Amino acid sequence: MSSTFAPHPCGILVVDDDARLAATLQELLAGEGYSVEVAHSAAEALAIQERNPGIALALVDLIMPVTDGLALLNELHRRDPDLAVVVMTGYGTIETAVEAIKRGAEDYLTKPMDSHALRKKVARLLEVFELRERVQQLEANLDRAPSFETILSVSPLMLHAIEQAKTVAATDASVLLVGETGTGKELMARAIHASSPRAGRSFLPVNCGAIPRELVESELFGVRRGAYTGAYENVPGIFVAAAGGTVFLDEIGEMPKEAQVKLLRVLQERELRPVGSVRPVSVDVRIVAASNRPLAALREEHLRPDLYFRIATVVIELPPLRARPEDVLVLAHAFLGRISRRTHRQITLTRSAEDLLVHSSFPGNVRELENALESAVALSRDDPHVITEKDLGSLVRQSEAAPLPGRFREQPLSLEALERAAIEQALRLCQGNRTRASSLLGISRDTLHRKLRLYHQEG
Repeated sequence: MSSTFAPHPCGILVVDDDARLAATLQELLAGEGYSVEVAHSAAEALAIQERNPGIALALVDLIMPVTDGLALLNELHRRDPDLAVVVMTGYGTIETAVEAIKRGAEDYLTKPMDSHALRKKVARLLEVFELRERVQQLEANLDRAPSFETILSVSPLMLHAIEQAKTVAATDASVLLVGETGTGKELMARAIHASSPRAGRSFLPVNCGAIPRELVESELFGVRRGAYTGAYENVPGIFVAAAGGTVFLDEIGEMPKEAQVKLLRVLQERELRPVGSVRPVSVDVRIVAASNRPLAALREEHLRPDLYFRIATVVIELPPLRARPEDVLVLAHAFLGRISRRTHRQITLTRSAEDLLVHSSFPGNVRELENALESAVALSRDDPHVITEKDLGSLVRQSEAAPLPGRFREQPLSLEALERAAIEQALRLCQGNRTRASSLLGISRDTLHRKLRLYHQEG
């Protein structure tokens, strides 16, 4: 994402009637950089929650006098359904912990607690909190006019493409967007237009492969009355209609060669001649083109060489979704948020469903991911509020044969490995600057520090 994300401070609430254990947990978690509050009863916990809306995670002991952990869990969630709760229990009450999971707890910890396991669970859950906050911000951006802020991404590869597009948007240079179907070429083109000096004028998209061959020239360059049978009136054509604005030529490689000659004149001379006219017409438009064909094939087989070099003043390659796996869950949660608002019910993904999505190849890219989630919501029968691995199983394709980034080809792909790789790549792109890297990744600087400490301990 191009905008800097600043998550809410992640507060943690520790609830345990054992004052010594509560103090130990507070010291341990505060040492990790978290803001920690302690309560020794359910009543005290609810009072803290009421005065501190920044609480993102509660660690709740199951066995407490007066009001037990299960009752407290219910009340905490009644007040804040998004609050993550981890229950703490002795070995003799595992069944109660399982019941707590059924009631909405995220996880449980057994006493005595392993400090390393505790740190990992807390870090994971607060990452989910930050992701949810980030998705809400991204969804809010979607309600605005198309811009770079509407492109959902935390991937360094995609962010690099966005930065290229932002740089060229302020100029009047022609742009060629190259990427597989479903990677967001039109969205990027609209963002370039919206950030350009031409933003107040028309943006007209044209799919060059969808216009009948015999009508391409009249559609693009216009036609004069009487030029051929059926031409009963003057038609201005796309380039004249977009005066002062931007024309987006999607799938430009499908444009007939004879029309390419006329397009070259538009680019070189800023004029065209409508079909049936002997007089040239001046035009003032910017051209953004796109193709799902490989750049070499486009240059050597589908475009005239002189047109290619005019149209490809700036070439921006949009990576496929399999090359930006860190974006899969950001996009999935954003799409589900949109579906939830449309269907008036809150819809979430199980952990196994998230794992399945991250391990899927998505040859149709972002469009295929969105369609899979739409279908899963429509076809889900068990729980209309939860999408499971079973709901998605027949809708997505596993990525065994997909060309993943090199370091993942010889080993299993896990969420932690993807996260670690994304952080390493961001640090390389930012030459080790952690503040810039955390902004690039869309996480707080404190979170980046915790992640790096955690990787150092594991390595």
